[in-house]
Amino acid sequence: MKNENIKVGIIGATGYAGAELVRLLLAHPNATIASIGSVSFEGKKLSEVYPAYQNLCDMVCENNSDIAKKSDIVFAALPHGLSQDLAYDCYSSGKIFIDLGADFRLEDEDEYKQWYNGEFKHKALHKEAAYGLPELNRASIAGKKIIANPGCYTTCVPLGLAPALKNGLVEQSGIICDCKSGVTGAGRGLSQNTHFAELNEGLAPYKVATHRHTPEIEQTLSKLCGDKITLTFVPHLLPVNRGILATCYSKVKSGVTFEQICTAYEEAYKNEFFVRLLAPGKCADIHNVRYSNFCDISLHFDERTNTLITVSALDNMVKGAAGQAIQNMNILFDLPEETGLTATPPAF
Repeated sequence: MKNENIKVGIIGATGYAGAELVRLLLAHPNATIASIGSVSFEGKKLSEVYPAYQNLCDMVCENNSDIAKKSDIVFAALPHGLSQDLAYDCYSSGKIFIDLGADFRLEDEDEYKQWYNGEFKHKALHKEAAYGLPELNRASIAGKKIIANPGCYTTCVPLGLAPALKNGLVEQSGIICDCKSGVTGAGRGLSQNTHFAELNEGLAPYKVATHRHTPEIEQTLSKLCGDKITLTFVPHLLPVNRGILATCYSKVKSGVTFEQICTAYEEAYKNEFFVRLLAPGKCADIHNVRYSNFCDISLHFDERTNTLITVSALDNMVKGAAGQAIQNMNILFDLPEETGLTATPPAF
């Protein structure tokens, strides 16, 4: 589908992910923001909510139900449980729907019930959805009308582990994923642990062994391997605005060398613009991916314990949300994936 002027609608434009979509789409050469929606700020200009957008996006937030009528493609940046009916309406009217929430990410309804306390409202619609992690699932995205856009951890962890697991270089059991997130990952709504006084000068895990991204990460890696992957996932909250850092530990299989592992990663990502494999001795750092759609990956080997340590870093608002959603849009409209997403990360 080729389109030189894609009309874009954004539902939930006043949340962090929605506002990031606006920021990125304003610089997209083939897209025009046709309409933005918000429940909390309906009738207000976006620049009233985010003064940084003054004179850049002074559009008035409309009712979410009106967005699709003006758009070729609709992005929904909403909490889980709110996207399914909107997706059904878009699909029925022939519009593309990219969900930045979790409603279409899990393929098993029982898992969705267990982790999100919800149900598949339109069961046939879920079978039409593609999981939008391009580097691992590109062939399934083109031509689809509904895209489940992965989030931050669910992009950072699989990209860090995929080549090792897919090529059978590490054991499938005993994988530990120790991850850190910037506070924007919690959304714009306030909670006690995101207040400045609670968060500043601290670092602590949260939702230990109960985080909702666990089954999604396992689903992605299990499909790559053809076997059920079960791992330990522990997220931590960093006192910074942006960034995901995933440090993952896996046992190297007998007879496998670190050189083989490095070769597998080089082969897997050699043509991936948005995955940057770092030179030996370098460590991935959230500082170097801010405001960009890049995922940096560094590889390390502990010979004493025969452990592969992969470190992956991305910006949770871009590659972990809005940037990846636009990358998916580019695929759907037959544009180069990097279109509108080539801004250089700030060096300091």
